[in-house]
Amino acid sequence: MLDAFGPGAIVATRTDVAVATPINIGFAQSFNLEFSGNLKELYGQNQYPIDVARGTVKVTGKLHSALISGIAWNNMFFGASMVTGSLNWAAPENANVPTTPFTVTTTQAANFDKDLGVINNVTGLPLTRVASGPTTGQYSVNETTGVYTFASADVGISMGINYAYKTTGGQTLPIAQTLLGASPIFQLDYFTTRNNKPFLVRMSQCQASKLSMATKLEDFVMPEIDLGCFANGAGNIGKIYFPEVS
Repeated sequence: MLDAFGPGAIVATRTDVAVATPINIGFAQSFNLEFSGNLKELYGQNQYPIDVARGTVKVTGKLHSALISGIAWNNMFFGASMVTGSLNWAAPENANVPTTPFTVTTTQAANFDKDLGVINNVTGLPLTRVASGPTTGQYSVNETTGVYTFASADVGISMGINYAYKTTGGQTLPIAQTLLGASPIFQLDYFTTRNNKPFLVRMSQCQASKLSMATKLEDFVMPEIDLGCFANGAGNIGKIYFPEVS
């Protein structure tokens, strides 16, 4: 007998690659595991079945984590090759429009990635991007050099420049087109303990069916992963470890 409390810890280890690194999903918030069998009833001339047999059984799970982990997401859903380097966002970088030539070189011009729009800080209205020769309420940008050009009539006005720029830190998870049926396979280990009584679940082979992330005001982002479990080459679905002998 065991009275468990709290979400426990969850580790995913890929089984479809050699020497895989076990990855803790990051401060687990919840974990649901469900065994669902398909019951078939045999009827005669009466209302109630005379026999019931269980057919196929589906094993599914759902977990929530408190951290956004690119490594965990990749291990469980994408199965891609992580790339060194990432992006950051200047949101916004404020600058007053100077006199001739009315251009602003962004702080991260050398690492410029993409324009994300400009806001007039006085009116709060967005400027319209044009290819060149901007007039009042317009701007142009060279995304190779990270230089913004404004209208002469806007000299002295504070502009909020939004853009993305490349960084050497972090990692990038590239999402590419793949063939149907291709997805990472992983072993899932769940652990919790209370009053020195450990309870463990190990599912031999799992695949993730859904990865979702929702944000809302005044709350933490808690990514959710749905998964299904199936037998490995030895026919093992998994094991459940109890702290006491019945």
